[in-house]
Amino acid sequence: MKYCLASMFLLLSACSQPEREESVLRFTAIPDTNSSELEAKFKPVAAYLSKELGVKVEYVPTADYSASVEMFKNGDVQFAWFGGVSGVQARDAVEGSQAIAQGVEDPKFKSYFVAHESTGISLSKEFPKALKGLSFTFGSSQSTSGRLMPEHFVTDRTGQQPSDFFGNENSFSGSHDKTAKLVEAGTFQAGALNYMTYDRMVADGDLDPEVCKVVWVTPTYPDYNWTAHGSLDPALITKLQQVLLEMKDPALLKAIDRPNGLIKATNADFAPVHELVVQLGFL
Repeated sequence: MKYCLASMFLLLSACSQPEREESVLRFTAIPDTNSSELEAKFKPVAAYLSKELGVKVEYVPTADYSASVEMFKNGDVQFAWFGGVSGVQARDAVEGSQAIAQGVEDPKFKSYFVAHESTGISLSKEFPKALKGLSFTFGSSQSTSGRLMPEHFVTDRTGQQPSDFFGNENSFSGSHDKTAKLVEAGTFQAGALNYMTYDRMVADGDLDPEVCKVVWVTPTYPDYNWTAHGSLDPALITKLQQVLLEMKDPALLKAIDRPNGLIKATNADFAPVHELVVQLGFL
């Protein structure tokens, strides 16, 4: 069965991209944390997928969120580990593309708003209005959990755009781990980031939760996903989904920070994010 699927992929590649190396299935991932570590993390994932699919699979690093979407749009990669926003953008750009898998945590993802201990702000159930006027950083400008959803909740809870509420134009650290470290260092008084990155950094001893303190937890929303390119043969997409769902090795799941494994996903699962992406002009 693996060799049959491999043959179908090669035939499709030969028809659609005659000048490319024909025997390789490529994927990328948004650089939501330290990008220098991602290649080392994803090489074992590529090896696992190669073995299970019977096709050579390669991980292709990308500079930022926008670049990962462009690579997908251009057909330079055939599937990708996207965030909610980047996944919506990629699927909107390539007809027939499908969200096929997501982490167990992803249907009910959330962001943390964090503040430096010197602000004196404590964790609360209600949005902390004491953040008003503080220096504040988002993560990547294209991040779902580090920008889109936090920005939405600031506006929803305060009636103001973030630039008005915080009193400055939006600042972007570039990634979740950088947001945490910038707040811990006091470079920014507050910020917003992916809750799993924060929890992992605390568990690994890379972040002091008494200095960079969680002050508010957002309502949940759908986020990360594996998305397959619309040009892939349906049988190969089905097989790819299957082997992703069967990926149980903790070392492989650590690459995508999903220790509890993956579950099925569909495009419809990300309708709430699509609505906000359109509303905020991200498409």
